Amino acid sequence: MGALLLLNPAAGNIAMAAPAEASIELPEAPAWGHFVDSYKNNTSVNMDVYSNPAIGVLSGFLDLWKPGSSWDNGTKLNSEVLDYNIQYVADLAESRTEEEEIAAYYDDRRNQTYGAADGLGSLADVYREKSGTYTTITSIPDDATTVKYSDGNGANKGGNSDSELGKMVDLIGTLRGNYASTNPAKNYYSYMRPWRWLDESVIVPTLVPARSSTPATDGGFPSGHTNASYLASLALAYAVPERFQELLTRASEMGNSRIVAGMHSPLDVMGGRVMATALAAATLADPDNAELKKAAYDQAHDILLKETGTAEDRFSDYEKNKEEFTERLTYGFAPIASTTKPMVVPKGAEVLLETRQPYLSAEQRREVLATTGLPSGYPVLDDPEGWGRLNLFAAADGYGAFNDDVTVTMDAYKGGFHAADSWRNDISGTGKLTKEGTGTLTLLGSNTYSGGTELNAGTLEGGSATAFGSGDVLNNGGTLTENVTGKWIIGGSFTQAAEGTLELNVASSDDVLEARGEVHANGTLEVNFTDDYKPGKGTITLISHDGNERTGQFVDVEINGLPSSYKARVVYQSDKILLKVTSSSDSSSDSDSDSDDSDSDSNSDSGSDSSNDTDNNGTEGPQAPETGVNPFQSNAVSRDEVLKAVNDAIAATNGGDQSFSDIGDHWGGDFIAKAVKLGIITGYENDTFRPNASVTRAEFAAMIARAFALEPQPASADFNDTGSNWAAGYIGALADKEIINGYADGSFKPNKPVSRAEMVAIIARVLNLDALATGEPASFTDVSGDYWAANAIEQASSAGLVQGTTDSSYAPNRPTTRAEAVTLIIRALESDSSIKALIERL
Repeated sequence: MGALLLLNPAAGNIAMAAPAEASIELPEAPAWGHFVDSYKNNTSVNMDVYSNPAIGVLSGFLDLWKPGSSWDNGTKLNSEVLDYNIQYVADLAESRTEEEEIAAYYDDRRNQTYGAADGLGSLADVYREKSGTYTTITSIPDDATTVKYSDGNGANKGGNSDSELGKMVDLIGTLRGNYASTNPAKNYYSYMRPWRWLDESVIVPTLVPARSSTPATDGGFPSGHTNASYLASLALAYAVPERFQELLTRASEMGNSRIVAGMHSPLDVMGGRVMATALAAATLADPDNAELKKAAYDQAHDILLKETGTAEDRFSDYEKNKEEFTERLTYGFAPIASTTKPMVVPKGAEVLLETRQPYLSAEQRREVLATTGLPSGYPVLDDPEGWGRLNLFAAADGYGAFNDDVTVTMDAYKGGFHAADSWRNDISGTGKLTKEGTGTLTLLGSNTYSGGTELNAGTLEGGSATAFGSGDVLNNGGTLTENVTGKWIIGGSFTQAAEGTLELNVASSDDVLEARGEVHANGTLEVNFTDDYKPGKGTITLISHDGNERTGQFVDVEINGLPSSYKARVVYQSDKILLKVTSSSDSSSDSDSDSDDSDSDSNSDSGSDSSNDTDNNGTEGPQAPETGVNPFQSNAVSRDEVLKAVNDAIAATNGGDQSFSDIGDHWGGDFIAKAVKLGIITGYENDTFRPNASVTRAEFAAMIARAFALEPQPASADFNDTGSNWAAGYIGALADKEIINGYADGSFKPNKPVSRAEMVAIIARVLNLDALATGEPASFTDVSGDYWAANAIEQASSAGLVQGTTDSSYAPNRPTTRAEAVTLIIRALESDSSIKALIERL
């Protein structure tokens, strides 16, 4: 099962449900009594429907057929159904393949226990060897069409009680024991075999010698071979629940072989299955067999499952198994009665899932059987207790519906299915699922249950787009795992507490968690790149949600599976949570931001409609140092053009001042005055400057372009959202010089506030920070070494362009204020000694 992380339920859960366990009522006892209480009455002494439970459980056949006084004088009560039943055999005889005829011969002539072992897959031969189960029918003799061959002249080849797996042998023998015979029912119903209704031509040629010559004791309903095959398979499935569905499929295959052989009809086989299901449950529920069934399970796990087998596994295809088993439940019969009768679960039937779903209570296993049963109305299957409607293959895949709240507790230390299990059914209903315990439960169905999902411990994995239905999902303290190709949908709100972990396995850029309600983020986010998927540089959407429907952020982020040359970080926007992937050698994009998108819209170059932010640090900070180097990047800004622009601006001001009513003794007052005089920015019509208002990306682009003498250019074709923006020319100018770039979706988001980290990333493409960074950089407590803009922030600090707040942090994700923006730009200009000398003349 791999390593399992043992987690305890977290204290202080957001919510804790404690639903009462629902109750699946027992059906009333029929005339013959509950099968599990009366199964030992299946003897030749009890020969009517009132006293023999095996005859009674098949009494639905009396709606179709009235037994006569002899084997050949019964009466058809429903000719349509009975004619279809026999015609099915005739049609199959016309179309069966040589391979199917060979398989039918072996299933007829070999002991059913030997045949059932095929359901163990690769361990089939290991089981046979260690249990002493063998056959003498190893090939089909050339004269098999005229000579009857039996397995060891009728000797029991079902295994040795003294073998290494003797308890498994004894469990099969007990289920197939004294009370499992189909003869009383055959004799009571006196329904002929199909080849007697038709002729011997429907029999597989090699089995013609095996036909009985005494029709009075050779009834067709129910099939004895099918009964024995299911009993052997269900005994093995109890001991080896890891092969539960494979063994069931093998049993259904052996039953179907009886139709292929021409020896039985579909109704015969269906009756054999129903009878075996009831007999297996009764025997396993019998307290006298409690010690034996435990010993058989222990032998299987202590001995058999520790071996490595080499036999062919013909039942490794789950979808094929499911299709074939399901088709053989009803064999294409149309319902002949109401299809809406409520499902009833027989007394004691839950024992059939005892080892397959050991983490469920007995009552919960009854719920599983109730929500996975067949519809009512099919021929033979509507017995009073519900044995005929049980679908054990589907039941092994968990609940079919949450009709009430369901709490599942799985303890990994117990191993097996306690540690991990998968539910493949499409779960409906109005109930809620609560997962407790340290084990792992995986939901794989297209689920629609609406009561919500709560994870308190362990792991709950979603393996389909709608694994968690249509309700809210709450992770209080476990690991909620996504393992879906493409979109993964949470139908309601998603809330994760501090102790929770959200694990996203990303195999392509299409793997997105879509939350259709609110998102309340906390705890840990783990992103694993799987299936050799290596994303390129850019952004990947991890979680999408409605605009402004998120609160909180993940406290810890773990990213696994990226090449060492890449780095990534989480970016929060108003309607999604992104992963930004960059090369560790690249300068990070100015479009990276940890703040939400802003919907504010500026229609002039003079200000922003964003609300006021906090001041920087209340002080002016150090001035940029004088240097003897050209501080401008040669591919972006021309020093001569900047000098000329500054000269022209100084000449245009004529030494005049513009005062603002909201500047006063603001720490950035001197820088603001210089920026206004240089024409970098102006104030508002009411004589305010709004120094603490945030700056949009469009506004900052305009400031940079004006400050560094970049002429407006046509709107950049790189962006799909700037064509009609007031700053399109400035944005185009900076994009042309590769000073700015946009987002992976082709947008620039001009009205989004520019963060303090983005501000520095942009200026780093204008200035030669490598040459300017000569001082001691500040050590910011909130800028880690792997932060996308860490290098640019460190160099800008070393160059004296920026500083932090009073608590030694830099606040890289906070929107930049107007005062901070112009301060940085003036310091950048003054990093050139000639330009600084000019500005000092203002």
